[in-house]
Amino acid sequence: MHQLLTFRNEKLLRQALTHRSYTNENPSEKHNERLEFLGDAILNFISGDYLYRRYPEIEEDEMTRRRSSLVDEKQLAKFAREVGLDFRMRLGKGAIQEGGFNNPNLQSSTFEAVVGAYYIDHDHDIEAVRPIVESFFDSVLPTGKEHRSNVDSKNRFQEWVQDRIGSVLPKYVTERIGGPDHAPEYLARVLVNDKVYGEGKGCGKKDAEKWAAENALSKLKAQGLL
Repeated sequence: MHQLLTFRNEKLLRQALTHRSYTNENPSEKHNERLEFLGDAILNFISGDYLYRRYPEIEEDEMTRRRSSLVDEKQLAKFAREVGLDFRMRLGKGAIQEGGFNNPNLQSSTFEAVVGAYYIDHDHDIEAVRPIVESFFDSVLPTGKEHRSNVDSKNRFQEWVQDRIGSVLPKYVTERIGGPDHAPEYLARVLVNDKVYGEGKGCGKKDAEKWAAENALSKLKAQGLL
């Protein structure tokens, strides 16, 4: 399971996945439109801040175009499919019959709602959301060295350590924190010289370590060290 779907409050995640068409048939449920509004605002803020830090040489009009490409319907729908939201959406029977699971508008809206819900679930802490969102942005950068996706995040963090700190390897401490036997959940922390640089959760040890490295890279970017 993707880190973005790791919630302490499962009811909040369920609401984020619930389209109005579902609540029309199940009035006791809450739809996700308010969460969608919040997620849209969060994505716009993080994308603007991301581009401002990543591209200090470009002007406002170019940043605006790049931000639009990062958070438009087509791109967010792609992110939603990568997370597996397309078939997790809770849709009404009519919406399903109309091909709702494959609808980019519904996919992108659900992605926004899940981002908003994740922000709330993590105590309204933007820094809990930032590394996850920025890892998606990293995967679609147009050109250059930064185009590498979060697949090689462990290598990128190791390169930074060796360049800035010296000939020392990052150490990953990973432990199982829950989940059933068929779908365990792990928490990983990455340390350098006994200092924790990042942490992440995943459905496997490698996945958790990848997210820990990605979290460390995001923090370094935020501090202007990367």
